[in-house]
Parts: sequence; C-alpha cells; structure tokens
Amino acid sequence: MNWQTAATGGLLQFLLCTLLPLAFSIFSFPQSIHVDLSHQVNTFVPNQALGAGIDRLPAGAIDKLIAPETVNQVLSAGWGSVSYRQNTELYIEDWHWNPHGTWSDPSGKGYFTGSSEPGEPIRHSYGYWLPHRGYTRNDGVEGQGYSRLTDGDGSTYWKSNPYLTQTFTGEDDSKFPQWVIVDLASPAMVDAIRIAWAEPYARRYVVEYWTGDDPIKKPTNGVWVRFPGGAANQGKGGTATLQLADAPVAVQFVRVLMTESSNTCDTHGSADRRNCVGYAINELYLGTVDSGGEFHDLVRHTPDQDQTTTYCSSVDPWHQPSDLDPHMRDQVGFDLFFSSGYTRGLPAMIPVSVVYAIPDDAAAEISYLAKRKYPISYVEMGEEPDGQFMVPEDYAALYIQFADAIHKVDPKLKLGGPVFTGVNKDIETWPDEQGRTSWTGRFIDYLRAHAHLQDLAFFSFEHYPFEPCKSNWGRLYEEAGLVAHMVDVWHQDGVPRNIPLFITESNLSWVDSEAMVDIFGALWLGDYVGAFLTAGGNGVYYFHYPPMPLGRGCNGSPGTFGMFRADSNYQIQQPVAQYFASQLINLEWVQPGNGEHRLYRAQSDVQDPAGHALVTAYALERPDGQLALLVINKDQLNPHAVHIDFTSGRAVKYFSGAVTLVVFGSQQYQWRPTEAGGTADPDGPAERSTMTARSDTIYPLPKASMAVIRGKLAFR
Repeated sequence: MNWQTAATGGLLQFLLCTLLPLAFSIFSFPQSIHVDLSHQVNTFVPNQALGAGIDRLPAGAIDKLIAPETVNQVLSAGWGSVSYRQNTELYIEDWHWNPHGTWSDPSGKGYFTGSSEPGEPIRHSYGYWLPHRGYTRNDGVEGQGYSRLTDGDGSTYWKSNPYLTQTFTGEDDSKFPQWVIVDLASPAMVDAIRIAWAEPYARRYVVEYWTGDDPIKKPTNGVWVRFPGGAANQGKGGTATLQLADAPVAVQFVRVLMTESSNTCDTHGSADRRNCVGYAINELYLGTVDSGGEFHDLVRHTPDQDQTTTYCSSVDPWHQPSDLDPHMRDQVGFDLFFSSGYTRGLPAMIPVSVVYAIPDDAAAEISYLAKRKYPISYVEMGEEPDGQFMVPEDYAALYIQFADAIHKVDPKLKLGGPVFTGVNKDIETWPDEQGRTSWTGRFIDYLRAHAHLQDLAFFSFEHYPFEPCKSNWGRLYEEAGLVAHMVDVWHQDGVPRNIPLFITESNLSWVDSEAMVDIFGALWLGDYVGAFLTAGGNGVYYFHYPPMPLGRGCNGSPGTFGMFRADSNYQIQQPVAQYFASQLINLEWVQPGNGEHRLYRAQSDVQDPAGHALVTAYALERPDGQLALLVINKDQLNPHAVHIDFTSGRAVKYFSGAVTLVVFGSQQYQWRPTEAGGTADPDGPAERSTMTARSDTIYPLPKASMAVIRGKLAFR
C-alpha cells in the first residue's frame, strides 16, 4: 500500500482486536509485561529530548534539501530540536563557519577568525586543510590528506597547537607533553632515529617504543619504554641523530615525547607569539646505523596515504586560503540552517571547533548568532577528541580556554562535550603518573582541579553500537544493555549525576545501509531510544535527518543512511523503516510538544531459551494522562501474546476502556533489495486500531514488530 494511505479497514480491525487476541489466548500461554509505577526513573520533554542531527553534505546538496516539500516530509517524522554536526575536525580541518573574516597575518594567512558582524546571509561554509598536520589518518575519516612528518618534503613541517603552551594555559609546558608516533606497520629492527627539527624545536625530549599491540587502539595493553639512548636534555635543533641502543630492538611503534620548547619562531615570523611556541618537525627517519656510521631508514616518505603512518598529539591551526578542501563538502551556513525550517523554530544545539581552531573564532561565532537572534539550546565543544587521539588533559585545557572566550560573549550559554565517538565501553588512554587510564575520569578531574567543572553543562557522546557489517539480528538483543551500560560508565568515571547526558549523534553504521532500511533498523531505533531514556539519559538526536541517495554498504548491499530512499538529485522516493519507527516514537508513544513525560521501568518475561529478552518495553505517563508503552518484539519468527499490569506498592492497575494500538513490523514493511538498488514493498504505514481493554486483556505482538499501546488505567 502507499505510505501516505493511513486508513485501515474494519475487517483488519476486527481480526487484530478480536480474533487474534482470542487465538493467542487459546493456543499459547500469555506472558507478561510488568510496569512499576512506584517510582519514576526519568522525566523528559519531547521537543527537547527527541531531536535529530544535520551534518556536512556533498557540495550542492543542501540547496536541494531545503525545498519545502522535502522539509515537510522530513518534519513529519516528528523529531524536535536539531543538533548541527561539525564534521571538519574529523577531516583535520579548520572550519570557516563564516566565509568572511580576518587573518592574523596582514598578508592574508595565519589564524582565521570569522566575522561576527551579520551581512549577506551565510548559506554555505567549508573546511580548510591544515598544512602543519602530523596525522596520516585519524579515527574519524581516513584517506584524506597526509602527515608532514613523513611526506618527503624538507620544507614542510608538523607543528603542535600553540594553545597547549604556557603562553595560553598558564602552566608549564611539561604539564602538556606533545608527541609524535611512527607506526612501522610491523616489528622492525631499530637502533637509531634522525629528527629534522624545524622551529621551534624541543630542548628536552625522550624517544620510546611500545611493548604492546597498538598504542592507539589498545592504549592500556602495553607501556612506553624509553630506549637506553633515548633521552635528550639539551636539544639544539637542526638535524639530530640519536643512537637509541647498542643493538637493534624489534619495535613497531616509536614515540618522541617533548616537554621543553626552544620557543624560537617558525617560518611565519615573530610578529605573532603563536608562531614561536610549541614544537615543530620537518621530517622523521627511523632505522639503524651501521658500523660505518651510515643511517639506514625504514620510513616511507611520500605525500599521500601510502607514507609511513604517523600520529601526533595536536596540530597548529595555522593555514592559508589555498588550503580550502578541494572536495568542497558543505557545512550548511548558519543563516540557511536556521531559516530552512528544519529547526521548527526551536533552540538548536550548535557546535564550535576546538581541536583545530582558536578561541577568538568560537567567540565570534557565538556573537554572530546572538546578533541574528537565533535560539541556541546548547553549545557542543569540538568534535571527537578521542577520535583525534588527544589525551584528556590537552582537550580539557583547550575546553577551558574556549569556554572562557564564549562566556565573555554570553555567560548564560550551556556548554558541553566531549562529543565522543560511538563506543560501548569506557574510553581508555595511556596511564598518567597516578596510573589513571579513564579518559573521561581525567577530563572531569582536570576541569574540577582548575575550578571549571561548572563550564560543563552537559556531557555528550555519539552512539554507533555495532561494528560495521556486523548488524546481524542477534545484535538487537544487546542494544538495551549497551546504552544503559554507558550511562553507568560515565557516572562511574565521575560525571556528576546532575549533568545531563546527551547522545548527540546515533544510528547504525552508514555502511550497514541495508540493515538501516530493513525492519531491523526500525526495531533497533525504538529499543535504543527507550532504553537510553529509561536508563537516565536526557536526550537523543537521530542521525541522519535529511534524505540521502541509495548507496552501497556491506558486501555491496544497497540501502541508505536515514529515513528516506532518495534519488541522486535528493528527491524523496519513499520512506524507509526508520521513518515509521520515528513516527511511532515521536507521534504515538510521546505526546508531541513541550509537556513533561514521566518514565517508569517495564519488564517483560518473554525470553528465548538462551535468556535473551525477546520483548522489551518502555512505559511513560503523558501529559494527557494516558499511559503509553513502546513495545519491541525482536522475535523474527513468532508473534507473542502479553498481559500487561501496572503496580504501585500493593495496588495493581490495568488498561481499561478504549486503548489505542499502533503496530509497525514485518507485516507492514519489507525491504526488497535489487541489483539496481532496492525498494520497500509493502511500505507502511503502521496499522492503527482501538480495542476495549479489561484486566484480563491479552495484547498481540506480531513477529518482528514494534508497537505503541496507549490508554488509561483503572484498578482491578
């Protein structure tokens, strides 16, 4: 049936509401959902807690996606507030949120600050690659750009972020050691390193090797060990060769850890103090020195992703106009964003760049938005510092500087972060002097020790729960436990319980495109939203909001990342599974608007032989007085019949009178992949019916479905 046809015939209603429950009661033993009304576990307001995210888009896409008919169809999914996703930091770029602004160097280069003065509306904004980059790749986006540490060009150089030096932190540089790492790809024999220093160079540094598998991906499965000859306490700059050991050592990862700078000025001159602090290296060489004193280099030097991989602690955000990202990926301009209709006029969560930007630019952005009178709910600080492999103290030091700059413009703004990548466990980092490895714990401790914990008004992270191409049906059983676990982890790490927890970007991995458009994606979405809010989370943002064309995901399977199947011109062809799931959550389970909802814990006893919960349920009391259950049946093969009771102390209540039942599942929707792409048939809508409930009513849950059961209660 067509997705816009919402009518349901009388015969369907009779079968669903009368004969089907009767059949379940005769041929199967009904199981139960128990709702504990004795205490609420959370409260939320839909317009604030159930939102969506808009990210960077291909060049030219945004102008097509703001067509009124497209916006209206997107809004019909029911999501409320919008989070503006900041993508340039994943590409190791500086974001020019305003194309107009000023450069620190009068010649038109350096550190860029966008203009805070409104002029012609900003429709598009772009990122600029950083010429002093020290990463070959990061954990955000791989395959773009390259490191200057092993690019084979002696005139280019990596340089650390000047805002992590005493000039800006007010603390000794040794509190924020900067580092570079060389990954040889496999263990190799090493006894020497050659460092072609740029200005400023390191006066004091050490060279270490890693004893474990991978210091980036497994930072607690090993330790850094100093080479016997790996200490330099009186560095002179220039090209320095260190004999690291008397005999070669088999190593894969080597780190240069720098703690004291020469504070001499780089190639950009002495007029700007930022050019004269931190550390800079032209090129790194690693290998052996033979008996004749000849250096044998193991490093591949090339200006592309084929170079020997390097990582770094930070990057100087200095750049120039020619560094504009040639791919021209579009961060939608703020004026277009706020006028497009996507925000519904509600306050939006907006980002500022932190990892590869400067505080003055963040302050100018906030000032611009204030002058335009755009409503802001929260300000998210930076993008995935864990994905940029930053240690928590470095991010925290930047966070404080940016918070100070922003609060000078508007002291009332609510700031937060760190905007973690999608993880299912605590984020670990190399141990500090006290042996602490929790990234979050050390970040919180730093803010508290520097009297800035009040600048953390919310704690945010992203949620991509499954490894790409591993979204098999059994993974659905894990979701409720995963998000509840992360809430516990952040609190155990020291995030105060009065600080809201937001998942500001979430979905299955984009490469699991077919899983997203299948009924799997709908059931996952319902379970995820209900579980996070029930666990104490304060807000979720669905990703990705505007429609995307069909693409190819795991093993070449066709699908898309979002709620709609669109053509190459971004025209919506039909909604897909998560669109209907969104409507059940936003328009049926909750009462749309700004009324407070109360959540209660619900427990199902429907399990498979292995003990997996086949049915999960999420119960809330709406402002209109109705109790609403969002119920997920994750059983692919079997329907289930459930009895529902509500307890409060010794009192037992049941749905009574007219009860609304809205069901969306494999009977209403099926994705049919084709060689050319795919389509959904049937393609919804959800089926709606009304039944008269009593204390002994049995509620049918079709196989592979999600349902909203809504009504009022009465005592037995």
